[in-house]
Amino acid sequence: MARGVSVIAIDGPVAGGKTTVGRELARTLGFAYLDTGIMYRAITWLALKNGIPVDDPNSLGKLARANSLEMLGDDSGRVSVAGHILGSELRESSVDVNVSMVSMASPVRKELVAQQRQTAYKGKVVMIGRDIGTIVLPDADLKVYLTASPENRAQRRWREMRARGEEVELLTVLSETLARDKKDSNRYDSPLKPAKDAWELNTDGLDVQQVVQTIIDRAESVRGQR
Repeated sequence: MARGVSVIAIDGPVAGGKTTVGRELARTLGFAYLDTGIMYRAITWLALKNGIPVDDPNSLGKLARANSLEMLGDDSGRVSVAGHILGSELRESSVDVNVSMVSMASPVRKELVAQQRQTAYKGKVVMIGRDIGTIVLPDADLKVYLTASPENRAQRRWREMRARGEEVELLTVLSETLARDKKDSNRYDSPLKPAKDAWELNTDGLDVQQVVQTIIDRAESVRGQR
């Protein structure tokens, strides 16, 4: 990547392809990669393990402050917290249904956003989430809002769940996807929405490599305008 684009923020709704695209983009550019959703999932898992109610923001905030997260940095989506190395546990159905509630807790967001900004300060990073361009990194060099139709996103999530051995109906996944969209878009703190200067990219009909190349082309265009 030519000099001038060092921090790339990718936002978008659940199952929009952020994880796969962000990871591959980072690999292609030789950048660090941070999936902020993993951080919220880790706190959700830890709260459930310790019997902390997911609707208790203050207790969740104390939990997040007392247990800093260490991303293992191997693109595996694993994280170390409170002596546990978490991977597949972060995709358990119990985490899926509670992570939005934990993400809504302002004390948790305050703590995790601070950690995320420390990572971005080093530069050469692709960071994905739902409030990166709007809240976490409002000065990112390139902001991408990645989305797809609800039907395609539900299909993608359904295939992932089936691959993990979970028996679930596609219509159920679609219903949960739409519910997650509504919850994330209407939360008071850091709602899901494109940043005003974000570039919106619909991935319907595109494979991962096409999306990655499209983003790289956009980054080169942004660099050329500087």
